[in-house]
Amino acid sequence: MDIMHAFSADNVRFVFEGFYMTLKVAAISIVLSFIVGCVIGTIRYTKLPVVSPILAIAVELIRNLPLLLIIFFARFALPDIGIKLGPMNATILALTLFEGAMIAEIVRSGLNSIDKGQIEAARSSGLGYVQTLWHIVLPQGLRRMMPPLVSQFISLLKDTSLAIVISLPELMHHAKIVIGQNYSYTIPILFLVAILYFAVNYALSLAARRMESRLV
Repeated sequence: MDIMHAFSADNVRFVFEGFYMTLKVAAISIVLSFIVGCVIGTIRYTKLPVVSPILAIAVELIRNLPLLLIIFFARFALPDIGIKLGPMNATILALTLFEGAMIAEIVRSGLNSIDKGQIEAARSSGLGYVQTLWHIVLPQGLRRMMPPLVSQFISLLKDTSLAIVISLPELMHHAKIVIGQNYSYTIPILFLVAILYFAVNYALSLAARRMESRLV
């Protein structure tokens, strides 16, 4: 184990370049998957004719496929129908679809957990369906969704490492290259990678707790 040479300026800089790509892909995917999940979850909650059953089938299909398969599909299958995506865009698309399906179920379950009596009381007081959904159901549902949503975002961040198979220059990809120079770097570099993943995921957890406390 060669700690000093493993943590040379060039090696650390290279690892952090991969870490930046991981954060970039994760941040974009979190925003997109949250939007997609909220829209689909809300539509499924409202039980719109025709649309809701179709979305239900799509969500169940995506949720029960391996994420790695979706990444391969986005990178290597879509070009056959004229859609060519680079490693970063293919990864973002795959993560958005997969995590969006997961979040849709979280949103739907969170909305369904709201007491029907509150909804009936809001409707009887003169609020319309959309107003009831926006002012009564969503605020309470969001508080209940927060813990599973954060867990899903943390999973998304970790799942970016799967994109190593399509050569996305993310954290694990760069760590693998550094370790390939000298296998005595394995433990120090993997330890650095672990610290970086932990730091971001722990920060997400703390931010979620603070947000949840403000929503109470």
